[in-house]
Amino acid sequence: MSELSLVIGNKNYSSWSLRPWLLLKHFDIDFKEIRVALYTPETHENLAKYSPSLKVPVLIQTSRVIWDSLAICEYISESHLSNRGWPKSADARAIARSVCAEMHSGFFALRNELPMNCRKQFLDFEPSAAALSEVQRIKAIWGECRERFGLDGEWLCGEFSIADCMFAPVVIRFHGYGIVLEGELKAYAERVLSHPDVAIWIKEGAEESEVIEIAEV
Repeated sequence: MSELSLVIGNKNYSSWSLRPWLLLKHFDIDFKEIRVALYTPETHENLAKYSPSLKVPVLIQTSRVIWDSLAICEYISESHLSNRGWPKSADARAIARSVCAEMHSGFFALRNELPMNCRKQFLDFEPSAAALSEVQRIKAIWGECRERFGLDGEWLCGEFSIADCMFAPVVIRFHGYGIVLEGELKAYAERVLSHPDVAIWIKEGAEESEVIEIAEV
């Protein structure tokens, strides 16, 4: 039995759950997956068994409990990867941490208007001006990362890192809501979508039966 357990929400909707799940999967770290369906009459009771914040995701290692996606990713990198969750070079590592923090604390219009939904495919979705501004900011982040570190690998900051985990749900959003990408940004998004673990998450999310109305557009 794995020493790690990761408590996640619905794969179709829970973008925060995807982030540490993908890090664990990509680096082939064994863990037990515990899924708690969100926004049901039993959700509060079920989350209370695991999560002090009553939110997902939560990583449990024996008596140690870590909540919040970025904190979990940091812990995994430190405790199981000898800090390989972050890029090797100091410059790439600094940028990776900066863009992860920006993703973690911002982009509220994007989150509200384009909630992650693995089942959805829109052909004519029109984001607000605020959401479009955030889309442009994300494009700028991806562009800068690829321009600066593209020679070191095919991911945002060269080799696969926590930064790619943090932006993987955004790639799914862009794909589902028809956000147009070109050139290297399109190639990067396609790389994320074709990642075998991301593909599994999308497939399993799309197959879930629950419908969370507040997350539907």
